Amino acid sequence: MNINYINNKAMMLRTIKNLLVVLTVAIFMQSCEDRLDLQPEDARLTADAAFENPEAYKEFLAKIYAGISLSGQEGPAGAPDLAGLDEGFSNYLRLYWKMQQLTTDEALIAWNDGTIQDLHGQVWTSGNEFIRTMYSRLMYQVALTNEFLRQTTEGKLNERGVNADLREEIQTYRAEVRFMRALTYWHAMDLFANPPFITENDAVGAFLPPQIQRADLFDYIESELLDIEDELVAPRQNEYGRADRAAAWMVLAKLYLNAEVYTGTSRYTEVITYSNNIINAGYTIPSTPYFYSFLADNDSNGAQSEVIFTIPFDGLRTQAFGGMTFMTHAPVGGSMDPANFGINGGWFGVRTTPTFVEQFPNEANSADGRELLYTDGQTKNIADVSTFTDGYAVAKYRNVDVNGDPGSDSSGDHTDIDFPMFRLADVYLMYAEAALRGGGGSMDLARGYINEIRERAYGDTSGNISQSDLTLDFIIDERSRELYWECHRRTDLVRFNQFSNNGVWQWKGGVQQGTTTEAFRNVMPLPATDLGINTNLEQNEGYQ
Repeated sequence: MNINYINNKAMMLRTIKNLLVVLTVAIFMQSCEDRLDLQPEDARLTADAAFENPEAYKEFLAKIYAGISLSGQEGPAGAPDLAGLDEGFSNYLRLYWKMQQLTTDEALIAWNDGTIQDLHGQVWTSGNEFIRTMYSRLMYQVALTNEFLRQTTEGKLNERGVNADLREEIQTYRAEVRFMRALTYWHAMDLFANPPFITENDAVGAFLPPQIQRADLFDYIESELLDIEDELVAPRQNEYGRADRAAAWMVLAKLYLNAEVYTGTSRYTEVITYSNNIINAGYTIPSTPYFYSFLADNDSNGAQSEVIFTIPFDGLRTQAFGGMTFMTHAPVGGSMDPANFGINGGWFGVRTTPTFVEQFPNEANSADGRELLYTDGQTKNIADVSTFTDGYAVAKYRNVDVNGDPGSDSSGDHTDIDFPMFRLADVYLMYAEAALRGGGGSMDLARGYINEIRERAYGDTSGNISQSDLTLDFIIDERSRELYWECHRRTDLVRFNQFSNNGVWQWKGGVQQGTTTEAFRNVMPLPATDLGINTNLEQNEGYQ
Protein backbone atom coordinates (compact mmCIF):
# COMPACT_ATOMS: atom_id res chain seq x y z
CA MET A 1 0.00 0.00 0.00
CA ASN A 2 1.40 3.40 -0.98
CA ILE A 3 2.17 5.57 2.04
CA ASN A 4 -0.01 8.29 0.46
CA TYR A 5 -2.94 6.01 1.14
CA ILE A 6 -1.67 4.91 4.51
CA ASN A 7 -1.80 8.59 5.42
CA ASN A 8 -5.52 8.67 4.67
CA LYS A 9 -6.90 10.46 7.69
CA ALA A 10 -10.13 8.47 7.64
CA MET A 11 -8.20 5.22 7.90
CA MET A 12 -5.90 6.39 10.67
CA LEU A 13 -8.27 8.36 12.82
CA ARG A 14 -9.86 5.52 14.78
CA THR A 15 -6.65 3.84 15.94
CA ILE A 16 -4.55 6.98 16.33
CA LYS A 17 -7.07 8.63 18.63
CA ASN A 18 -6.94 5.51 20.78
CA LEU A 19 -3.15 5.51 20.73
CA LEU A 20 -2.84 9.09 21.88
CA VAL A 21 -3.68 8.05 25.43
CA VAL A 22 -0.50 5.97 25.39
CA LEU A 23 1.47 9.08 24.56
CA THR A 24 0.09 11.37 27.26
CA VAL A 25 2.76 10.61 29.83
CA ALA A 26 5.46 9.96 27.22
CA ILE A 27 5.11 13.42 25.74
CA PHE A 28 5.47 15.08 29.12
CA MET A 29 8.68 13.08 29.52
CA GLN A 30 10.09 14.55 26.31
CA SER A 31 9.62 18.19 27.19
CA CYS A 32 8.47 20.21 30.13
CA GLU A 33 6.52 22.69 28.05
CA ASP A 34 3.37 24.17 29.52
CA ARG A 35 0.45 21.73 29.48
CA LEU A 36 -1.57 24.02 27.25
CA ASP A 37 1.08 23.55 24.59
CA LEU A 38 1.70 19.83 24.76
CA GLN A 39 -1.33 18.03 26.15
CA PRO A 40 -2.64 15.48 23.62
CA GLU A 41 -6.22 16.00 22.51
CA ASP A 42 -7.66 12.56 23.23
CA ALA A 43 -7.14 10.18 26.14
CA ARG A 44 -9.62 7.36 26.50
CA LEU A 45 -8.33 3.82 25.96
CA THR A 46 -5.39 1.78 27.18
CA ALA A 47 -2.42 0.83 25.05
CA ASP A 48 -3.39 -2.84 24.94
CA ALA A 49 -6.90 -1.97 23.78
CA ALA A 50 -5.49 0.23 21.05
CA PHE A 51 -3.39 -2.65 19.69
CA GLU A 52 -6.16 -5.26 19.69
CA ASN A 53 -6.52 -4.58 15.96
CA PRO A 54 -3.47 -6.00 14.12
CA GLU A 55 -3.70 -3.11 11.66
CA ALA A 56 -2.86 -0.73 14.51
CA TYR A 57 0.87 -1.35 14.09
CA LYS A 58 0.96 -0.13 10.51
CA GLU A 59 -1.43 2.71 11.32
CA PHE A 60 0.84 3.86 14.12
CA LEU A 61 3.79 3.61 11.72
CA ALA A 62 1.81 5.80 9.30
CA LYS A 63 1.21 8.31 12.08
CA ILE A 64 4.98 8.55 12.66
CA TYR A 65 5.67 9.17 8.98
CA ALA A 66 2.77 11.61 8.87
CA GLY A 67 4.28 13.44 11.83
CA ILE A 68 6.35 15.43 9.33
CA SER A 69 3.55 16.17 6.85
CA LEU A 70 0.51 16.47 9.15
CA SER A 71 0.00 18.03 12.56
CA GLY A 72 -3.37 16.70 13.65
CA GLN A 73 -5.98 13.96 13.44
CA GLU A 74 -8.61 15.49 11.17
CA GLY A 75 -6.92 18.15 9.06
CA PRO A 76 -6.43 20.74 7.96
CA ALA A 77 -7.12 22.57 11.24
CA GLY A 78 -9.58 20.56 13.27
CA ALA A 79 -7.77 18.47 15.89
CA PRO A 80 -4.10 19.40 16.42
CA ASP A 81 -1.70 16.90 17.96
CA LEU A 82 -0.60 19.52 20.46
CA ALA A 83 -3.41 21.40 22.18
CA GLY A 84 -2.92 25.15 22.23
CA LEU A 85 -0.93 25.16 18.98
CA ASP A 86 -2.65 26.00 15.69
CA GLU A 87 -2.59 22.93 13.44
CA GLY A 88 -1.21 24.77 10.41
CA PHE A 89 1.24 26.81 12.44
CA SER A 90 2.64 23.75 14.25
CA ASN A 91 3.32 21.58 11.19
CA TYR A 92 6.77 19.93 11.33
CA LEU A 93 7.79 20.58 7.72
CA ARG A 94 6.47 24.14 7.72
CA LEU A 95 8.42 24.93 10.88
CA TYR A 96 11.57 23.16 9.75
CA TRP A 97 11.44 25.03 6.44
CA LYS A 98 11.26 28.31 8.33
CA MET A 99 14.25 27.38 10.50
CA GLN A 100 16.33 26.32 7.49
CA GLN A 101 15.21 28.93 4.94
CA LEU A 102 13.85 32.12 6.52
CA THR A 103 17.06 32.47 8.54
CA THR A 104 19.16 32.63 5.34
CA ASP A 105 19.71 34.47 2.08
CA GLU A 106 17.27 32.20 0.22
CA ALA A 107 13.98 33.41 1.73
CA LEU A 108 12.20 36.10 3.68
CA ILE A 109 8.53 36.60 4.45
CA ALA A 110 6.18 39.58 4.30
CA TRP A 111 3.99 38.58 7.21
CA ASN A 112 4.12 40.10 10.68
CA ASP A 113 2.83 37.16 12.72
CA GLY A 114 4.35 37.33 16.18
CA THR A 115 8.15 37.18 16.02
CA ILE A 116 8.40 35.65 12.54
CA GLN A 117 10.46 38.59 11.22
CA ASP A 118 13.12 37.84 13.84
CA LEU A 119 14.03 34.66 11.95
CA HIS A 120 15.36 36.35 8.82
CA GLY A 121 16.74 39.20 10.91
CA GLN A 122 18.64 36.71 13.10
CA VAL A 123 17.57 38.62 16.20
CA TRP A 124 15.52 35.89 17.85
CA THR A 125 15.41 35.21 21.58
CA SER A 126 14.60 32.13 23.65
CA GLY A 127 11.00 33.33 23.72
CA ASN A 128 10.49 33.08 19.95
CA GLU A 129 7.30 31.10 19.43
CA PHE A 130 8.34 29.67 16.06
CA ILE A 131 11.55 28.25 17.53
CA ARG A 132 9.64 26.99 20.57
CA THR A 133 7.04 25.26 18.41
CA MET A 134 9.72 23.60 16.26
CA TYR A 135 11.26 22.28 19.47
CA SER A 136 7.85 21.04 20.68
CA ARG A 137 7.19 19.28 17.38
CA LEU A 138 10.58 17.55 17.50
CA MET A 139 9.98 16.34 21.03
CA TYR A 140 6.49 15.15 20.13
CA GLN A 141 7.85 13.18 17.19
CA VAL A 142 10.47 11.56 19.43
CA ALA A 143 7.66 10.67 21.86
CA LEU A 144 5.72 8.93 19.09
CA THR A 145 8.73 6.86 18.04
CA ASN A 146 9.65 5.91 21.59
CA GLU A 147 6.13 4.73 22.34
CA PHE A 148 5.93 2.63 19.18
CA LEU A 149 9.15 0.89 20.23
CA ARG A 150 7.82 0.32 23.76
CA GLN A 151 4.64 -1.23 22.36
CA THR A 152 6.42 -3.60 19.95
CA THR A 153 8.89 -5.41 22.18
CA GLU A 154 8.98 -9.21 22.09
CA GLY A 155 7.25 -9.23 25.47
CA LYS A 156 4.38 -7.06 24.28
CA LEU A 157 3.96 -9.06 21.08
CA ASN A 158 3.92 -12.30 23.10
CA GLU A 159 1.25 -10.91 25.42
CA ARG A 160 -0.94 -10.05 22.46
CA GLY A 161 -0.35 -13.35 20.66
CA VAL A 162 0.90 -11.65 17.49
CA ASN A 163 1.48 -14.21 14.72
CA ALA A 164 4.84 -14.87 13.07
CA ASP A 165 4.11 -13.13 9.78
CA LEU A 166 3.03 -9.92 11.47
CA ARG A 167 6.00 -10.11 13.85
CA GLU A 168 8.34 -10.14 10.87
CA GLU A 169 6.64 -7.05 9.45
CA ILE A 170 6.81 -5.33 12.82
CA GLN A 171 10.58 -5.85 12.99
CA THR A 172 10.89 -3.91 9.74
CA TYR A 173 8.56 -1.26 11.14
CA ARG A 174 10.77 -0.98 14.22
CA ALA A 175 13.85 -0.33 12.09
CA GLU A 176 11.98 2.36 10.16
CA VAL A 177 10.77 3.97 13.39
CA ARG A 178 14.33 4.03 14.72
CA PHE A 179 15.33 5.71 11.47
CA MET A 180 12.60 8.32 11.93
CA ARG A 181 13.76 8.94 15.48
CA ALA A 182 17.37 9.29 14.31
CA LEU A 183 16.22 11.75 11.64
CA THR A 184 14.32 13.77 14.25
CA TYR A 185 17.22 13.76 16.69
CA TRP A 186 19.52 14.89 13.85
CA HIS A 187 17.23 17.85 13.23
CA ALA A 188 17.17 18.57 16.97
CA MET A 189 20.96 18.32 17.24
CA ASP A 190 21.51 20.50 14.19
CA LEU A 191 19.13 23.20 15.38
CA PHE A 192 19.42 23.11 19.18
CA ALA A 193 22.76 21.32 19.76
CA ASN A 194 22.00 20.01 23.27
CA PRO A 195 18.33 19.00 23.54
CA PRO A 196 16.58 16.82 26.14
CA PHE A 197 17.15 13.14 25.46
CA ILE A 198 15.03 10.09 26.12
CA THR A 199 14.51 6.70 24.48
CA GLU A 200 12.08 3.81 24.77
CA ASN A 201 14.27 2.36 27.51
CA ASP A 202 13.30 5.11 29.93
CA ALA A 203 10.39 4.26 32.17
CA VAL A 204 7.06 5.92 31.48
CA GLY A 205 6.38 8.45 34.17
CA ALA A 206 6.72 12.10 35.04
CA PHE A 207 10.33 13.17 35.47
CA LEU A 208 12.65 15.81 34.13
CA PRO A 209 14.44 14.48 31.04
CA PRO A 210 18.24 14.82 31.04
CA GLN A 211 20.09 17.02 28.57
CA ILE A 212 22.48 15.42 26.10
CA GLN A 213 25.53 17.17 24.72
CA ARG A 214 25.83 17.56 20.97
CA ALA A 215 28.85 15.27 20.50
CA ASP A 216 27.15 12.53 22.54
CA LEU A 217 23.95 12.86 20.54
CA PHE A 218 26.02 12.59 17.36
CA ASP A 219 27.42 9.28 18.62
CA TYR A 220 23.93 8.03 19.50
CA ILE A 221 22.43 8.90 16.10
CA GLU A 222 25.38 7.33 14.32
CA SER A 223 25.14 4.14 16.38
CA GLU A 224 21.38 3.84 15.80
CA LEU A 225 21.72 4.20 12.04
CA LEU A 226 24.57 1.71 11.85
CA ASP A 227 22.64 -0.74 14.01
CA ILE A 228 19.51 -0.71 11.84
CA GLU A 229 21.32 -0.56 8.49
CA ASP A 230 20.85 -4.25 7.67
CA GLU A 231 17.33 -4.37 9.13
CA LEU A 232 15.98 -1.80 6.70
CA VAL A 233 14.65 -2.80 3.29
CA ALA A 234 17.23 -2.65 0.50
CA PRO A 235 17.48 0.63 -1.44
CA ARG A 236 14.53 1.38 -3.73
CA GLN A 237 12.65 -1.74 -2.56
CA ASN A 238 10.30 -0.30 0.08
CA GLU A 239 6.85 1.20 -0.40
CA TYR A 240 6.92 4.71 -1.76
CA GLY A 241 7.38 7.20 1.07
CA ARG A 242 8.90 4.73 3.52
CA ALA A 243 12.54 4.70 4.58
CA ASP A 244 14.98 2.15 3.23
CA ARG A 245 18.69 1.48 3.70
CA ALA A 246 19.70 4.34 1.42
CA ALA A 247 17.75 6.80 3.58
CA ALA A 248 19.86 5.70 6.56
CA TRP A 249 23.03 6.06 4.47
CA MET A 250 21.89 9.57 3.57
CA VAL A 251 21.50 10.69 7.18
CA LEU A 252 24.87 9.11 8.00
CA ALA A 253 26.46 11.05 5.14
CA LYS A 254 24.82 14.24 6.42
CA LEU A 255 26.10 13.57 9.92
CA TYR A 256 29.62 13.03 8.68
CA LEU A 257 29.54 16.04 6.35
CA ASN A 258 28.74 18.27 9.34
CA ALA A 259 30.76 16.32 11.91
CA GLU A 260 33.30 19.09 12.42
CA VAL A 261 30.47 21.46 13.39
CA TYR A 262 28.84 18.89 15.66
CA THR A 263 31.89 17.33 17.32
CA GLY A 264 34.98 19.32 16.35
CA THR A 265 36.38 16.38 14.35
CA SER A 266 36.00 16.06 10.57
CA ARG A 267 34.71 12.81 9.03
CA TYR A 268 34.91 13.48 5.30
CA THR A 269 36.23 10.00 4.45
CA GLU A 270 32.97 8.54 5.72
CA VAL A 271 31.02 11.01 3.57
CA ILE A 272 32.72 9.51 0.51
CA THR A 273 31.94 5.97 1.72
CA TYR A 274 28.22 6.52 2.27
CA SER A 275 27.82 8.72 -0.79
CA ASN A 276 29.28 5.87 -2.85
CA ASN A 277 26.84 3.45 -1.24
CA ILE A 278 23.94 5.59 -2.42
CA ILE A 279 25.40 6.36 -5.84
CA ASN A 280 25.88 2.64 -6.48
CA ALA A 281 22.33 1.76 -5.39
CA GLY A 282 20.66 2.56 -8.71
CA TYR A 283 19.41 6.13 -8.30
CA THR A 284 19.76 8.31 -11.38
CA ILE A 285 19.55 11.98 -12.31
CA PRO A 286 16.45 11.99 -14.52
CA SER A 287 16.47 13.22 -18.08
CA THR A 288 13.36 15.28 -17.31
CA PRO A 289 13.68 19.05 -16.72
CA TYR A 290 14.63 20.24 -13.23
CA PHE A 291 11.21 21.73 -12.50
CA TYR A 292 9.52 18.33 -12.91
CA SER A 293 10.92 17.42 -9.48
CA PHE A 294 8.58 19.94 -7.83
CA LEU A 295 5.29 19.36 -9.63
CA ALA A 296 2.13 17.63 -8.45
CA ASP A 297 3.06 14.41 -10.26
CA ASN A 298 6.68 14.28 -9.07
CA ASP A 299 6.03 10.77 -7.79
CA SER A 300 5.46 9.48 -11.33
CA ASN A 301 6.75 11.92 -13.97
CA GLY A 302 10.29 10.52 -14.07
CA ALA A 303 11.74 12.89 -11.47
CA GLN A 304 11.32 10.22 -8.79
CA SER A 305 14.34 8.27 -10.09
CA GLU A 306 16.72 10.38 -7.98
CA VAL A 307 14.63 10.64 -4.80
CA ILE A 308 16.08 8.78 -1.83
CA PHE A 309 13.51 9.80 0.79
CA THR A 310 10.32 11.74 0.22
CA ILE A 311 7.50 13.14 2.32
CA PRO A 312 4.31 12.33 0.37
CA PHE A 313 1.41 14.75 0.13
CA ASP A 314 -2.01 14.18 -1.39
CA GLY A 315 -4.49 17.01 -1.90
CA LEU A 316 -7.39 14.79 -0.80
CA ARG A 317 -5.80 12.58 1.85
CA THR A 318 -3.18 14.75 3.56
CA GLN A 319 -4.85 18.09 3.96
CA ALA A 320 -2.86 20.55 6.04
CA PHE A 321 -2.02 24.24 5.99
CA GLY A 322 1.61 23.40 6.58
CA GLY A 323 3.91 21.28 4.45
CA MET A 324 3.57 21.65 0.70
CA THR A 325 0.33 23.63 0.98
CA PHE A 326 2.32 26.36 2.73
CA MET A 327 5.30 26.02 0.40
CA THR A 328 3.07 26.37 -2.69
CA HIS A 329 0.67 29.10 -1.55
CA ALA A 330 2.99 31.34 0.49
CA PRO A 331 5.30 32.28 -2.45
CA VAL A 332 2.42 33.34 -4.73
CA GLY A 333 1.25 36.95 -4.88
CA GLY A 334 1.56 40.17 -6.83
CA SER A 335 0.77 39.62 -10.52
CA MET A 336 1.31 35.85 -10.29
CA ASP A 337 -1.68 33.85 -11.56
CA PRO A 338 -2.61 31.24 -8.90
CA ALA A 339 -4.08 29.02 -11.64
CA ASN A 340 -0.57 28.51 -13.01
CA PHE A 341 0.32 27.02 -9.65
CA GLY A 342 -2.79 24.84 -9.37
CA ILE A 343 -4.06 26.72 -6.31
CA ASN A 344 -7.06 28.91 -5.48
CA GLY A 345 -5.06 31.95 -4.40
CA GLY A 346 -1.69 33.17 -3.22
CA TRP A 347 -0.76 34.05 0.34
CA PHE A 348 1.53 36.98 -0.59
CA GLY A 349 4.31 35.83 1.72
CA VAL A 350 7.68 34.40 0.78
CA ARG A 351 10.26 35.78 -1.68
CA THR A 352 14.02 35.63 -2.07
CA THR A 353 16.92 38.07 -1.64
CA PRO A 354 19.19 39.70 -4.23
CA THR A 355 22.05 37.58 -2.88
CA PHE A 356 20.34 34.41 -4.04
CA VAL A 357 19.35 35.92 -7.40
CA GLU A 358 22.93 36.95 -8.10
CA GLN A 359 24.14 33.35 -7.92
CA PHE A 360 22.67 32.72 -11.37
CA PRO A 361 24.45 33.92 -14.54
CA ASN A 362 22.50 36.85 -16.02
CA GLU A 363 20.33 36.58 -12.91
CA ALA A 364 16.64 36.32 -13.84
CA ASN A 365 17.48 35.58 -17.49
CA SER A 366 19.80 32.68 -16.78
CA ALA A 367 20.17 29.72 -19.12
CA ASP A 368 20.29 27.65 -15.92
CA GLY A 369 16.90 25.92 -15.76
CA ARG A 370 17.01 25.91 -11.98
CA GLU A 371 16.44 29.68 -11.95
CA LEU A 372 12.69 29.53 -11.30
CA LEU A 373 12.19 33.20 -10.45
CA TYR A 374 9.14 35.37 -11.09
CA THR A 375 10.02 39.00 -11.76
CA ASP A 376 6.96 40.61 -13.38
CA GLY A 377 6.00 43.48 -11.09
CA GLN A 378 8.61 42.40 -8.54
CA THR A 379 11.75 44.35 -7.67
CA LYS A 380 15.04 42.64 -7.01
CA ASN A 381 15.79 45.08 -4.20
CA ILE A 382 13.81 44.71 -0.97
CA ALA A 383 13.03 48.15 0.42
CA ASP A 384 10.15 46.94 2.59
CA VAL A 385 10.02 43.37 3.90
CA SER A 386 6.24 43.56 4.37
CA THR A 387 5.60 44.39 0.70
CA PHE A 388 5.30 41.20 -1.35
CA THR A 389 6.43 42.85 -4.59
CA ASP A 390 9.74 43.80 -2.96
CA GLY A 391 11.99 40.87 -3.82
CA TYR A 392 11.79 38.40 -6.68
CA ALA A 393 9.22 35.64 -6.20
CA VAL A 394 10.17 31.98 -6.42
CA ALA A 395 8.09 29.68 -8.65
CA LYS A 396 9.70 26.37 -7.67
CA TYR A 397 6.71 24.46 -6.29
CA ARG A 398 3.67 24.20 -8.55
CA ASN A 399 0.60 22.06 -7.87
CA VAL A 400 0.15 21.07 -11.51
CA ASP A 401 1.33 18.06 -13.46
CA VAL A 402 3.58 18.06 -16.52
CA ASN A 403 0.56 18.90 -18.69
CA GLY A 404 -0.40 21.87 -16.53
CA ASP A 405 -3.42 20.14 -14.98
CA PRO A 406 -4.04 20.99 -11.31
CA GLY A 407 -3.77 18.54 -8.43
CA SER A 408 -6.50 16.31 -7.04
CA ASP A 409 -8.06 18.79 -4.59
CA SER A 410 -10.60 20.65 -6.73
CA SER A 411 -10.85 23.42 -4.12
CA GLY A 412 -7.26 24.41 -4.90
CA ASP A 413 -6.39 24.46 -1.21
CA HIS A 414 -4.16 21.41 -0.81
CA THR A 415 -1.42 20.02 -3.01
CA ASP A 416 -0.19 16.73 -4.42
CA ILE A 417 3.50 17.74 -4.47
CA ASP A 418 5.73 15.33 -2.57
CA PHE A 419 8.60 16.93 -0.68
CA PRO A 420 11.94 15.46 -1.85
CA MET A 421 13.83 15.52 1.44
CA PHE A 422 16.87 13.70 0.02
CA ARG A 423 17.89 13.61 -3.66
CA LEU A 424 20.80 12.13 -5.61
CA ALA A 425 21.93 15.63 -6.68
CA ASP A 426 22.61 16.37 -3.01
CA VAL A 427 24.69 13.19 -2.76
CA TYR A 428 26.77 14.23 -5.78
CA LEU A 429 27.38 17.63 -4.19
CA MET A 430 28.32 16.05 -0.86
CA TYR A 431 30.77 13.72 -2.60
CA ALA A 432 32.42 16.65 -4.38
CA GLU A 433 32.63 18.73 -1.20
CA ALA A 434 34.09 15.87 0.84
CA ALA A 435 36.67 15.21 -1.88
CA LEU A 436 37.66 18.89 -1.87
CA ARG A 437 37.96 18.83 1.92
CA GLY A 438 40.41 15.91 1.86
CA GLY A 439 38.07 12.96 2.34
CA GLY A 440 39.51 11.01 -0.58
CA GLY A 441 37.48 9.99 -3.57
CA SER A 442 38.15 11.06 -7.14
CA MET A 443 38.17 14.68 -8.23
CA ASP A 444 37.48 13.54 -11.77
CA LEU A 445 34.38 11.68 -10.59
CA ALA A 446 33.37 14.71 -8.52
CA ARG A 447 33.54 16.96 -11.58
CA GLY A 448 31.57 14.41 -13.60
CA TYR A 449 28.85 14.28 -10.95
CA ILE A 450 28.56 18.07 -10.87
CA ASN A 451 28.36 18.22 -14.66
CA GLU A 452 25.63 15.59 -14.66
CA ILE A 453 23.58 17.87 -12.40
CA ARG A 454 24.32 20.89 -14.55
CA GLU A 455 23.47 19.12 -17.81
CA ARG A 456 19.96 18.59 -16.48
CA ALA A 457 19.87 22.26 -15.40
CA TYR A 458 21.02 23.64 -18.75
CA GLY A 459 19.57 20.97 -21.03
CA ASP A 460 22.99 20.48 -22.64
CA THR A 461 26.71 20.71 -21.82
CA SER A 462 26.93 24.51 -22.02
CA GLY A 463 26.96 24.84 -18.24
CA ASN A 464 29.62 22.20 -17.63
CA ILE A 465 32.59 23.12 -15.46
CA SER A 466 36.29 22.32 -15.67
CA GLN A 467 38.40 20.89 -12.87
CA SER A 468 39.72 24.34 -11.96
CA ASP A 469 36.15 25.58 -11.39
CA LEU A 470 35.55 22.98 -8.70
CA THR A 471 36.25 24.85 -5.48
CA LEU A 472 34.53 25.09 -2.10
CA ASP A 473 33.23 28.54 -3.04
CA PHE A 474 31.66 26.99 -6.12
CA ILE A 475 30.15 24.15 -4.06
CA ILE A 476 28.33 26.37 -1.55
CA ASP A 477 26.81 28.39 -4.40
CA GLU A 478 25.97 25.30 -6.45
CA ARG A 479 24.26 23.73 -3.45
CA SER A 480 22.07 26.83 -3.25
CA ARG A 481 21.29 26.82 -6.97
CA GLU A 482 20.38 23.12 -6.93
CA LEU A 483 18.77 22.69 -3.51
CA TYR A 484 17.16 26.04 -2.64
CA TRP A 485 13.99 25.90 -0.57
CA GLU A 486 14.58 22.20 0.20
CA CYS A 487 15.62 22.77 3.85
CA HIS A 488 19.42 22.64 3.48
CA ARG A 489 20.62 26.25 3.41
CA ARG A 490 21.02 27.09 7.11
CA THR A 491 22.98 23.90 7.79
CA ASP A 492 25.16 24.52 4.72
CA LEU A 493 25.92 28.12 5.67
CA VAL A 494 26.87 27.10 9.21
CA ARG A 495 29.25 24.45 7.84
CA PHE A 496 30.85 27.02 5.54
CA ASN A 497 31.04 29.61 8.35
CA GLN A 498 28.79 31.99 6.42
CA PHE A 499 25.62 31.95 8.52
CA SER A 500 26.04 34.44 11.36
CA ASN A 501 29.29 36.36 11.91
CA ASN A 502 30.21 36.00 8.22
CA GLY A 503 27.97 36.46 5.21
CA VAL A 504 25.64 39.41 4.64
CA TRP A 505 22.35 39.69 2.76
CA GLN A 506 19.44 42.13 2.80
CA TRP A 507 17.63 42.45 6.12
CA LYS A 508 19.96 40.11 7.96
CA GLY A 509 20.47 41.71 11.36
CA GLY A 510 17.22 43.64 10.88
CA VAL A 511 18.69 46.33 8.60
CA GLN A 512 18.09 46.69 4.88
CA GLN A 513 21.70 46.46 3.76
CA GLY A 514 22.25 43.48 6.05
CA THR A 515 24.93 42.95 8.64
CA THR A 516 26.72 40.15 10.45
CA THR A 517 25.27 38.71 13.64
CA GLU A 518 26.70 36.99 16.70
CA ALA A 519 28.38 33.61 16.14
CA PHE A 520 26.27 31.96 18.85
CA ARG A 521 23.29 32.18 16.49
CA ASN A 522 24.67 29.18 14.61
CA VAL A 523 22.63 27.29 17.23
CA MET A 524 19.02 28.03 18.21
CA PRO A 525 18.13 28.75 21.84
CA LEU A 526 16.34 26.21 23.98
CA PRO A 527 12.86 27.62 24.67
CA ALA A 528 12.60 29.72 27.82
CA THR A 529 9.43 27.83 28.78
CA ASP A 530 11.31 24.52 29.00
CA LEU A 531 14.24 26.03 30.85
CA GLY A 532 11.86 27.47 33.41
CA ILE A 533 10.65 23.99 34.35
CA ASN A 534 13.40 21.50 33.57
CA THR A 535 16.32 22.15 35.91
CA ASN A 536 18.44 19.61 34.01
CA LEU A 537 18.73 21.97 31.04
CA GLU A 538 21.37 24.60 30.48
CA GLN A 539 20.78 27.28 27.88
CA ASN A 540 22.97 27.35 24.79
CA GLU A 541 25.83 29.83 24.87
CA GLY A 542 24.88 33.43 24.12
CA TYR A 543 21.20 33.12 25.07
CA GLN A 544 21.57 33.20 28.85
